[in-house]
Amino acid sequence: MTKVYIILACYVLVPLLIIEGFKRWKWVQTLGTVVLAYAVGIIASLCGVFHFQDPEVAVSFSKMQSMMMNVAVPLAIPLMLFNCDFKLWTKALPKTAWALVGGILAVLVSVVSGYFIFRNHIPEPAKVSGMMTGIYTGGTMNFNALGASLGVDKSVMAIVLAFQMVITTPYIFFLLGGGYKIFRKLLPFKDITHKGRTDEENVETADVENYQGMLEKKNFWGMLKGLGLSVVFLAIGAGLALLITGTLNELVVILTITTLAIIASFFKKVRELPKTFELGMFFILVFSVIVASMFDINSVNGGSLYIGGFVLWIMVMSMLLHLIFCRVAKVSGDLFCVSQVGLLCSPPFVPPIVGAMKNKKVLISGIVVGLVGYAAGTYLGALLAWILGGI
Repeated sequence: MTKVYIILACYVLVPLLIIEGFKRWKWVQTLGTVVLAYAVGIIASLCGVFHFQDPEVAVSFSKMQSMMMNVAVPLAIPLMLFNCDFKLWTKALPKTAWALVGGILAVLVSVVSGYFIFRNHIPEPAKVSGMMTGIYTGGTMNFNALGASLGVDKSVMAIVLAFQMVITTPYIFFLLGGGYKIFRKLLPFKDITHKGRTDEENVETADVENYQGMLEKKNFWGMLKGLGLSVVFLAIGAGLALLITGTLNELVVILTITTLAIIASFFKKVRELPKTFELGMFFILVFSVIVASMFDINSVNGGSLYIGGFVLWIMVMSMLLHLIFCRVAKVSGDLFCVSQVGLLCSPPFVPPIVGAMKNKKVLISGIVVGLVGYAAGTYLGALLAWILGGI
């Protein structure tokens, strides 16, 4: 178990080292903290760092890993929202709604068209289509819920999930590594939340990651207050989830903490707490390292390439259709990126993209899109599986 505790400690230590590097070296600032966190996790995974011969130790490590990951994001979201000017965001609500509707429609069209292309080559095509609808409108929680409710074979679920991760991860890296700049060019529309200026103009002045002075007395106690408030919100969210569902339902928890954080941001004292966004980014870096460390290239095999083709079709087509829709609706490039990630990967992945873009003004929009997708994904997936199964 010593190795387990060392790895868990590294999940905290690596983000601290990345932040220190960000303060000292230009190349870390250029590469980006989130990209570096993902890179470290994936490289460590490929090197076999997370392989355990004892099955009991492996199970224990997996549980601790999941616990850290599940705590990191709920703590990060309120911290990153405290400094947001929600009054400005409400002006962008119509554009956010267009991005949400366009994203969901794009996924549905892509899944249905992919079903007719691949249905003779993949097992349980209607059920797999339902699961893919769930995962690309709400994340893995919807995927697991749909897989269980539809009675999908666990081996099929494992293959689908593996391909989804293999195909989606490069897209996330593409965005984190600067791909969002391409979408800014393709969608060069002004965003009302940016006070009439384009994303490209605002990003130069956006002071998103400024880790200098975090440990200074005047900032440190303010950060602790923000962290304490986040812990309280998490406790309230967990309590409500247990009360309503009897379990720690992730949707209820995230919806609760997001709502409470938005309400808190209206209070000037909360909004002016120093360095809360940067502290939230630290927890996002912890989350990023953990998620990347779970990458397993060995789970993909040649005999299941048709499933991989189906997943790739949905990924590419939904992105292109969503892009066209946003172009017609004049949605900005940054809003397109966060809505894409909110739907395709779920709300926890929105803050890393926001951090990479250095534009926290679209954080709330991305999380809202992801939350609605979370709420609707299971129902849409189940309905689509039922309809396609009857054809």
